[in-house]
Amino acid sequence: MIARSERLMNYLMLFFFAAMALGPILIILSNALAPQGSDAGNGFLGLHPGNFVDAWQQGNFSSYMLTSVTVAVIVVSASAVLSILAGYAFGTMTFPGSQVLFYVFLLGIMVPSEAIVVPLFFDLRAVGLTNTLWAIALPQIAQSVAFGTFWMRASFRSSSKALLEAATLDGASSFRTLFSILLPVARPAVVTLVVLTFMWTWNEFLIPLVMSPNGDLRTAPLALAFFQGQHVQETALLAAAAVLVALPVVIVYLFLQRHFIRGMLEGSVRE
Repeated sequence: MIARSERLMNYLMLFFFAAMALGPILIILSNALAPQGSDAGNGFLGLHPGNFVDAWQQGNFSSYMLTSVTVAVIVVSASAVLSILAGYAFGTMTFPGSQVLFYVFLLGIMVPSEAIVVPLFFDLRAVGLTNTLWAIALPQIAQSVAFGTFWMRASFRSSSKALLEAATLDGASSFRTLFSILLPVARPAVVTLVVLTFMWTWNEFLIPLVMSPNGDLRTAPLALAFFQGQHVQETALLAAAAVLVALPVVIVYLFLQRHFIRGMLEGSVRE
């Protein structure tokens, strides 16, 4: 049994790390609800939810949020489908060059976007895609598919071999085996992939900045940076805008956290 002193120490450690994680969030929320023009430390003196309305209107976040949502839907949908299909092929099939091709996919995880964004911009400009949603979405789809293929391959490789053999003996096609047998079992892994891809896409800053030089397609994080430059001294508005930009990620995570945590725990014991 765990000694009482050891249990107390565990609770103290958990409380300490929880305070470190929640402290900055509480500070931002207190600033967001503080009177405009007041000190950051006076955030709890009064609640001013109107700061969120002012930040939303002054920063024109309705347009930028719509752009972010559109890009996120495109990237998450495309990368999830492609990752599942590629992960299924690499995880359950053997074909010539599969190992080499899989390592090529892994290069997408290793190469940072900062190293390729400039030549990528000129390539997309040459085909007339800059200042479009596709210029922002396609590079992020490629990056997400690289990780997603690795993630789903590990999930499918851990599936029961007997289950796959039974499906083959019953005459199930490859697509029937994937969608009717493997995907229901791999649902936590798929949800985890969707949440991670959404978080990365929503928080992406460099690619929207470079691929839309005229500023017509600013995403929410990019708009927040410009909003900060215009309201340097207005702490309450800046904090309210930051909360608005971060809120969709928090909502998605809270809604899918059970499957997300399960998928992360299962993925931690896979190759």
